[in-house]
Amino acid sequence: MHSTFPLKLSYQPNHPQITNAGMNQEVTNGASKSKRNSKKPEYSRFTQQELPAWKPILTPGWVITSFLAIAMLFIPIGLVSLFASERVVEIVYRYDQDCVPEMYRGNVTSYIQNPLTNKTCIKNVTVPKKMAAPIFVYYQLDNFYQNHRRYVKSRSDKQLRNADDAFSTKGCEPEAKLSGNEPIVPCGLIAWSLFNDTYNLIMQKKSLDINKKGIAWKSDTKVKFGSNVFPKNFQSGSLIGGGKLNQSIPLSEQEDLIVWMRTAALPTFRKLYGRINRDLEAHETITVVLENNYNTYSFGGQKKLVLSTTSWIGGKNDFLGIAYLTVGGICLFMALNFILLYVFKPRPLGDPSYLSWNRNASRH
Repeated sequence: MHSTFPLKLSYQPNHPQITNAGMNQEVTNGASKSKRNSKKPEYSRFTQQELPAWKPILTPGWVITSFLAIAMLFIPIGLVSLFASERVVEIVYRYDQDCVPEMYRGNVTSYIQNPLTNKTCIKNVTVPKKMAAPIFVYYQLDNFYQNHRRYVKSRSDKQLRNADDAFSTKGCEPEAKLSGNEPIVPCGLIAWSLFNDTYNLIMQKKSLDINKKGIAWKSDTKVKFGSNVFPKNFQSGSLIGGGKLNQSIPLSEQEDLIVWMRTAALPTFRKLYGRINRDLEAHETITVVLENNYNTYSFGGQKKLVLSTTSWIGGKNDFLGIAYLTVGGICLFMALNFILLYVFKPRPLGDPSYLSWNRNASRH
């Protein structure tokens, strides 16, 4: 039988004894080192969002008053906008279907692409109400995506501004150069697809003059399109896209092109064709002699002739007035609901002095 005895071990440190002062020094150094490595920002009233600020308490009175104020402001604006829009007189005539001869109704693409077919179309429209001058003439295209990325980028602004940059055709493919490396001016798909339907209006056997001067933005005619840049090799390729340009007139004066090259954001858009500077009386008949040249049949597009007056808000647009009336009506409905709820089922309000920012203010 073996007896066990407690085993006593002693530990002899190899380093000198650490004093309290040394420990305090190490703790201080460690704290300063961790502070230097910390990503915590230094305290300031700005970083802690303690700057003076307006912190409103949304009491029932404030909420009801706010909704009523918005309703009283938006509803009259909506009514005035709708009234102004209703005063605008518009004539919208879609002609892409009516101007196709019966024998080509089954194959309209061959009709529009054949240069030998007669594209002249004569139709009558009636003025519904008196139209005061100036009367704006637009052409409207539907289902035409001018906002396609490749289409929008297919142009050269340097070439349009300066005659010395005629060879700056980067990004204009496939309408950049001819087979002989001659540059196309203006290059790109936007200019190549220029709208080329024409309109002639006749009333009482007299032609209505359509003024086509000043239909483009001045910033475009003065800055973006140079007065020393003339069309060159335009629509000279094997595939003709749209209208042709007069090579003796600089681009800054060819306003039909300038208007067309300001691309639209939506697939349905209107572009200004000209102005009529005389009044049209109600129930008068206008004979429209148009050339149906532009091909929208290949992609299922539509073409419309638009005659319109304007008001202080622009053309006919009911959306603005309806939007204001909708927001104002919703605010009025919410205000009435809150009034009824506050009258029949009131709730006691809490003491705002217990809010954190109020307690901090009272301490200071």
